[in-house]
Amino acid sequence: MKFDKIKNKGQARLFESRYLEMLTKTHPLAIWGMYLPIIGFMLYYSHVTLGFGLFTVITVFLGAMVCWTLFEYAIHRYIFHFTTENPRLQRIVYVLHGNHHEFPRDKQRLFMPPVPSLILASVIFGAQYFFMNDIAFMFFPGFLLGYLIYGSMHYAIHAWNPPIKAMKPLWRNHHLHHYKGDDKGYGVSSSFWDWVFRTSFDLEKEKEDKEKVRELMFNK
Repeated sequence: MKFDKIKNKGQARLFESRYLEMLTKTHPLAIWGMYLPIIGFMLYYSHVTLGFGLFTVITVFLGAMVCWTLFEYAIHRYIFHFTTENPRLQRIVYVLHGNHHEFPRDKQRLFMPPVPSLILASVIFGAQYFFMNDIAFMFFPGFLLGYLIYGSMHYAIHAWNPPIKAMKPLWRNHHLHHYKGDDKGYGVSSSFWDWVFRTSFDLEKEKEDKEKVRELMFNK
């Protein structure tokens, strides 16, 4: 979804109703506060009630975090950047992600807000439980933590400079995704799958445009 001009102020109006509009915004801490107790309870339930050993719980949990990175890549590439001529589908894509590309400084729409987030999380847990049975109680928390890290990394990339030099390629990958071309650079919390599927930018050849990067940052 291309825009003639990236807007550095304000935010998209997604719904006419101010009440629906309120439900499209959230703060990262609200989502962390909502999901951390769920993560803790499910891990406790897996070990104490279901009887899985600590090694099993930790292994499945960490494996789910890795699986999240692939899910993140696929959703970003094939859903958030889905191209279509259908106006209704275009509208859905814009609500899900297109508004972020038009208003990259909008802090309130980097995480999915609580109501749709809980609905989607319930559907994902249901699907995981269908295929994994009780293992889902260890797998889903890792998946959730992967999502929380992804959302927080996304926030950090738009808010601050990379904290260490080793993380700069990840920052640049997302910045280039915004201003160079949205057909590459789909990884946010990790650029591993961009490398695997050959959708990564050649950072050695891409000259950093500091002015365009500044336009993507919250406090610049």
